[in-house]
Amino acid sequence: MATFAYLGPRATFSDEVAHLFARQLGASCVEAPEFVACATIEEVFAKVDAGDADFGVAPIENSLEGSVNTTLDELASGHAVSIIGEKILAIHHALVATAGTTLADINTLLSYPSAMERCARWTLRTLPGRPVLAVASAGDAVRLAVERQGYGAIATEFAAGVYEGEIIEDNIEDTANNLTSYLLIAGEGVAATWREAAFMQDVPWKTSVALFQVDDKPGSLLLILSEFAQAGINLTKIQSRPTRQVMGEYMFFLDFEGRQDDPKVKAVLDSLRAVLREVKVLGSYPAA
Repeated sequence: MATFAYLGPRATFSDEVAHLFARQLGASCVEAPEFVACATIEEVFAKVDAGDADFGVAPIENSLEGSVNTTLDELASGHAVSIIGEKILAIHHALVATAGTTLADINTLLSYPSAMERCARWTLRTLPGRPVLAVASAGDAVRLAVERQGYGAIATEFAAGVYEGEIIEDNIEDTANNLTSYLLIAGEGVAATWREAAFMQDVPWKTSVALFQVDDKPGSLLLILSEFAQAGINLTKIQSRPTRQVMGEYMFFLDFEGRQDDPKVKAVLDSLRAVLREVKVLGSYPAA
């Protein structure tokens, strides 16, 4: 049985993506997978690192809000985990209630704060004046709404399915093209065993690395970028983050096209290891 740790509680976007990853693994999971809700992203990484979960699912970037810094920091820490997969989920919200409910029946809304913000204009236009009660998650919103007449949950289609709610209106978010990228991580042993079997696809691959400088000096970032440029390797993301060790000390996260074992990728990483304090390969995996 394969175990997936995700940022809970049940029926979150991370839970939905964990189920998508489990289906992608398909026949490689001999028995029905087990899904374990975690209170924090840090707990997801800790469970995978300790071997208490085979896989972990963590959000890495949202198209509206940017990178998830907690995930970046966990990737750069001492965890013995690797990225082996990536999925991009379109973020949609729906109005969910108990079966038979109409818009006119709803007198109270349940929502977690970020969902309420992303559906604020729709709510003002469609259900003006209804009080909104804050809850911890989409799952909690639906679970409570299906138990009470007159309550509507701003949640997701996935959460509606988990708690058997009825979708009154869908795609009620104010902004289209809201996307979140999620990573699938695994411990080093599991990653080595599963990566090729589960994810060998005829798709482009990408590699993620964390780079730590010896010291901060003019031209240090240019040196890094020039290595990739000279090798003809396309960078798809670059971001700096504090090392959380010394004030003003930063590391760089890079995503680039290609696999870790590609000859030109290996050559660039070897060159960087000669001039940087550390080059940490976070994983090579099929690009979403």
